[in-house]
Amino acid sequence: MSIAFPVPDPEILARRDAILAGLRPLVAAEALVTTEDERRAFETDGLTAYRQMPLAVVLPSTTAEVSAVMAYCHANGVRVVPRGAGTSLAGGAIAQGDAIILGVAKMARVLDIDFANRTARVEAGITNLAISGAVSHEGFFYAPDPSSQLACTIAGNIAMNSGGAHCLKYGVTTNNLLGVTLVMNDGTVVEIGGDHLDSPGYDLLGLVCGSEGQLGIVTEATVRILRAAEGARPALFGFSSVEDAGACTAAIIAAGIIPVAMEYMDREAILITEDFAQAGYPRDAEAMLIIEVEGSDQECEDMLARIVDIAKAFNPTSLKVSQSETESAAIWKGRKSAFGATGRISDYICMDGTIPTGQLPLVLERIGAICDGHGLRVANVFHAGDGNLHPLILFDINKPGELQKAEAAGDAILKLCVEVGGCLTGEHGVGIEKRELMRFQYEQVDLEQQMRVKNVFDPLWLMNPAKVFPLEGRVAA
Repeated sequence: MSIAFPVPDPEILARRDAILAGLRPLVAAEALVTTEDERRAFETDGLTAYRQMPLAVVLPSTTAEVSAVMAYCHANGVRVVPRGAGTSLAGGAIAQGDAIILGVAKMARVLDIDFANRTARVEAGITNLAISGAVSHEGFFYAPDPSSQLACTIAGNIAMNSGGAHCLKYGVTTNNLLGVTLVMNDGTVVEIGGDHLDSPGYDLLGLVCGSEGQLGIVTEATVRILRAAEGARPALFGFSSVEDAGACTAAIIAAGIIPVAMEYMDREAILITEDFAQAGYPRDAEAMLIIEVEGSDQECEDMLARIVDIAKAFNPTSLKVSQSETESAAIWKGRKSAFGATGRISDYICMDGTIPTGQLPLVLERIGAICDGHGLRVANVFHAGDGNLHPLILFDINKPGELQKAEAAGDAILKLCVEVGGCLTGEHGVGIEKRELMRFQYEQVDLEQQMRVKNVFDPLWLMNPAKVFPLEGRVAA
């Protein structure tokens, strides 16, 4: 099923010069991007198979500037697409021809660090990894760690409720977010939550986190920072079949063991990544698990011993426990670079579905069959411990029909996730990629209830248009 974009509103296009004239006084001259060549850098995001040229791009430097831009757009009926670093893998930051992109990348300061209360206040354009960098000198870190953490912003992490390899133990963004400054669609600035664990009243923070830029634009965030563990040790387990690796994962979780991370890669992903990273991955394995534990040396030894005992029942073909920080860094370099390494050799679509861990063996087998049935290769790289799958469907966009085959395979995989008791997304969001599949997970009455919430925040539906909800059957205020 090809992804459709709404036809741009001709009335908005006709007013483009007037809209630009209205935006110019609101931000610095260099913060308004208007030429076609400059706008082209913003026509897509991490879902690179789809492109739309924005009406213009605005890059404010303060919350006050964001507020002024939003107030102007609301008063003039201009749609707005919020954007962090543009690393979205679901098309969440792709533009629309009659919408401006409002990017927060210039808003990247650390505003306050409170080590005593373990919080950090940051502007939303700061990168995920930069938060840990700002607190590491005191032995703290920010837990959610998407593979794109070097580039992705906290704004995008909040929009999609991002996770990462270590979310098995530490949770995803919503578990580490305490408060936000939110600019509403009409420019109103509100504070939600704060530097404390819970706020009275409705859980508006939980509503905003994961709302995909549909309710407002986050410009500042207060996040939880954690004391780093005494030490950590990852181990590599190779298996002769994907079923053994999946069953081993389920057995470890069923035993009540919660490693800090448990990552899965199949043979295709192992070979692609090892060619790039030279991480020491087992090339002869059909599947591999990276399992990391943390704590004191004795705690790590004890937990790894329990994990090894469980893994033996599934006939591992290889086992390598990191013996140094250099080896640990190499192991994680491979995993963190898996998507980029795949992009070196092929176009791909990265899916993001979640399933019960007990269904892993069945689902992995059926993912292979689905892709084989479409004549496509698949490289499986995902967070095995919490069942958050990331199959990379490889295709050649220059071959007619291959993108459509990849889309069809992706749709089938996501439907499979729902069929076995999971859901359409774990951490990438819905965006445009899964928009029409929302009907597969939800009845119309459920979708209408969700849209009523959007109506409260954005009655004109100007915020991140054509995302999340199916294009047909929308219920505007």
